[in-house]
Amino acid sequence: MTAVPEKAAQKAENRQAANDSTALTHAEKEWKHKIHQRLLQVMDLSLIGTVEEDHARTEIREIVQRLFAEDSAPLSLEQRRRIVQDIEDEVMGLGPLEPLLADPKVADILVNGAKQVFVERHGKLELTDVQFNDDDHLANIIDRIVSGVGRRIDESSPMVDARLKDGSRVNAVIPPLSIDGPMMSIRRFGVDLLQMEDLIEFGALTEEVAEVLRGIVKAELNILISGGTGAGKTTMLNVLSGFIPLDERIVTVEDSAELQLRQPHVVRLETRPPNIEGNGEVTQRDLVRNCLRMRPDRIVVGEVRGPEALDMLQAMNTGHDGSLTTIHANTPRDSLTRVENMVSMTGINFPSKVLREQIASAIDVVIQLSRHEDGRRRLVSMAEINGMEGEIITMSELFRFERQGLDENGMIIGGLQATGIVPGFHKTLSSRGIDLPIEVFHPVTN
Repeated sequence: MTAVPEKAAQKAENRQAANDSTALTHAEKEWKHKIHQRLLQVMDLSLIGTVEEDHARTEIREIVQRLFAEDSAPLSLEQRRRIVQDIEDEVMGLGPLEPLLADPKVADILVNGAKQVFVERHGKLELTDVQFNDDDHLANIIDRIVSGVGRRIDESSPMVDARLKDGSRVNAVIPPLSIDGPMMSIRRFGVDLLQMEDLIEFGALTEEVAEVLRGIVKAELNILISGGTGAGKTTMLNVLSGFIPLDERIVTVEDSAELQLRQPHVVRLETRPPNIEGNGEVTQRDLVRNCLRMRPDRIVVGEVRGPEALDMLQAMNTGHDGSLTTIHANTPRDSLTRVENMVSMTGINFPSKVLREQIASAIDVVIQLSRHEDGRRRLVSMAEINGMEGEIITMSELFRFERQGLDENGMIIGGLQATGIVPGFHKTLSSRGIDLPIEVFHPVTN
């Protein structure tokens, strides 16, 4: 696991310490509002974006402390510290959400209006005491996020996808589409990216399966990562992309850029929504077609969800081996059906057999992920695409999660087991000098 940079870790620790106490009292809120308003009068906040964040925060703290002194505020040092931190977060960050963003245990932040904020910790949702002043306060925070990545949200465009500086994915919906005020969900990306060793430690997969995954990425097999919402598809995509050799050129295509590849030669492409006149939209399909002209060694599509599925298949079938992408589906078989349905969204009528032959020829391996009721995300199936029998795509399941029950803490008992089928790609790996013991695919006998 890569160590968190010392400066970032210290900042997160300080932030968490400053917010460990409960929410501001009524009196503290009144002083915060008063001091905040005076800060707006004496400080040119338009210049905040032109200086480093640490310098700007230091200046804000100094001014706020001076304002406290001028008003002889009857507040303790602890109260002043908390108010200063809140004002800093309001001016520089995302206001009430900053303490949650500083907590490394928080995976998702779900804002259901100004007065209700849930978080996910350890795979379970829990209600927090975090609140916004009102809907306008929340709407201002949302607007700050989306404008930071060149997007907009208003009544004419009341839904938006965006991202935070750390790559965390943001989705926001405002009235009139959301009935109870602005809504926002933040899918967190940690400072410390997960590695394959971490997934093994968490019980998401076994060392044997990890070796297979490492081998198929290095051998340039085309991989489809399937799973439901929150199953860990993007995390797995990040982990697998880490096995791509450093000397290869990678082009990524995403709706909202969130992949965090560490290779030195990465070109990141992101879609663009239409402007207020309805012009200028750039779709994933546009980007996938364009990236074929950019001499990629590998194409990584964050998620296939529409007509770009056809262009992705064509890329996989025309020499762009080693491509990776994700898709929403509940089983490996369902994922192939979804690809087929997405191709039909292009309006081009392919005979079913021809289209399935394209899919079977393009995709080599399907990895199925699942988020179980105990909060754990696991790899539950790995299947190889064999080819066609008649009009049916044939698949061989290589590994399967065998569930045995629940323990006294409600955690699922079970593990990944080899089915005993030796995949056809084992010869491909051997021919490329990748030594993968055939015993990996033998089932374990008790």
